[in-house]
Amino acid sequence: MRTLDLLRLIFGNLNRRKARVALTAIGVVIGTAAVVILVSLAIGLQRNANEQLYGIGDLRQIQVYPTFGGEGMPMPGPVQGGKPLETKLLTLQALEEIRAIPGVAKIIPRDYMMANLLLRYKQFDGYSNIIAVDVNDLAELGLQAKQGETQLQRGTVVIGPMVANSFYNPRLRPGQEPPPPPELYGQTIQFIFIKWDKDGKEIRKMAMFKVVGVLKETRGESDWSMYMRLEEAKTYNEWAMGRRINYNKDGFGQVIVVVEDVEQAIEVSKQITDLGFQAYTPQSYLQGINNFYLILQVIFGGVGAIALLVAAIGIANTMTMAILERTREIGLMKAIGATNRDVLAIFLGEAAGIGFVGGLGGVLIGWLAGQGINVVAIIYLANQTAQQGGVPPSVAVYTPLWLPLFALGFSTFIGLISGLYPALRAATMIPVLALKYE
Repeated sequence: MRTLDLLRLIFGNLNRRKARVALTAIGVVIGTAAVVILVSLAIGLQRNANEQLYGIGDLRQIQVYPTFGGEGMPMPGPVQGGKPLETKLLTLQALEEIRAIPGVAKIIPRDYMMANLLLRYKQFDGYSNIIAVDVNDLAELGLQAKQGETQLQRGTVVIGPMVANSFYNPRLRPGQEPPPPPELYGQTIQFIFIKWDKDGKEIRKMAMFKVVGVLKETRGESDWSMYMRLEEAKTYNEWAMGRRINYNKDGFGQVIVVVEDVEQAIEVSKQITDLGFQAYTPQSYLQGINNFYLILQVIFGGVGAIALLVAAIGIANTMTMAILERTREIGLMKAIGATNRDVLAIFLGEAAGIGFVGGLGGVLIGWLAGQGINVVAIIYLANQTAQQGGVPPSVAVYTPLWLPLFALGFSTFIGLISGLYPALRAATMIPVLALKYE
């Protein structure tokens, strides 16, 4: 039997029993719609979580810290396998070892301010976290400017968008309304570095820095920090410590390793840890979140699949009843030359057709329901995040192209499997006995 004739016969048989086919397909519609809606919801939650987490920093970055351990340490160091770890400092030689790891694109040393710091601008006093980095442009750290530029030069700083909020007027009288935060972009701020000698006497050192840029908000450390060149911070740290700093001996407080591709971040982080350093990458946290949502997708999909399996029983029952009603028809087809394979193909095609029709309806209903949930959920979550000062989600339910195709194919496959036993039973009928069936 030709394929075209086979398809014409299958659709003709289904068309003759519209009501029965429709009632049987309803179960498939429900199961398929459940799969589409639930898996789309899990994928939407994952995408929303990823969008929120991408604000924690450049996922290609790895934060590397020295390890302090070993015998005779004033504080107990990290322990591995019951033995204290040896001290591993981020010296220049250590940086070369890290740079040799495949996938490492660049290494950016970073340090903190050792001296106490007071900031002064006009009548305002303030404070801020100072981060010293060995880069000429903060764009290498994935930071962008809201105002001005991200380039660091001698005598300049780039500040986070929340730094101005830490400034206050110390001469404000009780009950007097505080002034709004100062506009620091383009202004020169007085830095007052403070240390104490061995007699407890306070010593101050003053410097002037111009604010050449204000960063875009990242909801991270950079929002409340000031960035300056590493070489300048080193000068003031040496003054605060009373000795010269030798990075070959003392090492850096932290190093930022940037990998070539985000997919390499976890592997490179593991190799850095194997060298004896402490390494952290946001990608590892994001991977854990994605694994959770992947499990959630499987669970949600499994719930919908259960409904499809229930529908499969209905298809099997419908096809079994159809065989009993069409026994003489089967005998007649065999008598005029239809082979067992032809009969098998007809009934398998009808079962798969029911699964396909139900799957098509389920995909359509599932997609429409998902869009409705999306609109309602986004409006509700947007109101909630607006009240809490958060970032509104861009999507609550997301249906990728592969999901409807997979659901449609799976429902068709379920129909095919459900019709296997009835089709085999029809194909193995003896023509003489089938023709005699009443």
